[in-house]
Amino acid sequence: MADSCYAERDGRIFTVTINRPERMNALHPPGNAEMAELFDEFQNDPDLWVAIVTGAGDRAFSAGNDLRYQAEGGDRSTMPDSGFGGLTSRWDLDKPVIAAVNGVAMGGGFEIALACDMIIASENARMALPEPKVGLAALAAGVHRLPRQIGLKRAMGMMLTGRHVLAQEGYELGFVTAVAPEGEALNEAHRWAEMILECSPMSIRATKQAAMQGLDQAGVRDAHEGKYPAVKAMSKSEDYIEGPVAFSEKRPPQWKGR
Repeated sequence: MADSCYAERDGRIFTVTINRPERMNALHPPGNAEMAELFDEFQNDPDLWVAIVTGAGDRAFSAGNDLRYQAEGGDRSTMPDSGFGGLTSRWDLDKPVIAAVNGVAMGGGFEIALACDMIIASENARMALPEPKVGLAALAAGVHRLPRQIGLKRAMGMMLTGRHVLAQEGYELGFVTAVAPEGEALNEAHRWAEMILECSPMSIRATKQAAMQGLDQAGVRDAHEGKYPAVKAMSKSEDYIEGPVAFSEKRPPQWKGR
């Protein structure tokens, strides 16, 4: 087990847990590097189809950047190219990732969650980008992701004040996918992961890639006419044949992921 995080496999599901509860699961560069290694494993293993990221304990998903480590002059040379939590700059990951937010998700911790495809938050989850209050900014793409996910004015209302948002408001704003009872975020995330696994992984990757890369285009037509390798791979896959055959035979499909 790594010092700052660990991973568990459950069939096709890969759960990554930030394991620094004594620091509210805040991450320092070595911890980010460990997270990056785990998500490299997930990205490169064809047997893993969905990832969940969460925090150890019930107090925090992640309090973000370990400011104490930074203030004490800790070594920052190990920060990975894939960004905070090994996720915020991982632009080429087509497999889905779900954040199970239990408790506090602040700063870089919230940026990890925003980099995921879904956020399942417990009722006591508290999320914010409070970096300006300590002389910093949410530059692990948080200042770019949040406006795109909830609209500019609502995002500015959070980012320019650093105010805390609870799970239910996050759901109403639009960045939380579902709210779970306190202590149940991870179980609810597993339920969503199982629903994803009912779909073809080739279709899931094509959907994510087209949706995310399409957002880089100015208009719907340009996005629609874009060329997406995962879509091409889907159309040439065994799953592309299996899905209609299983439907016609009135049986569950046997997805191969190829």
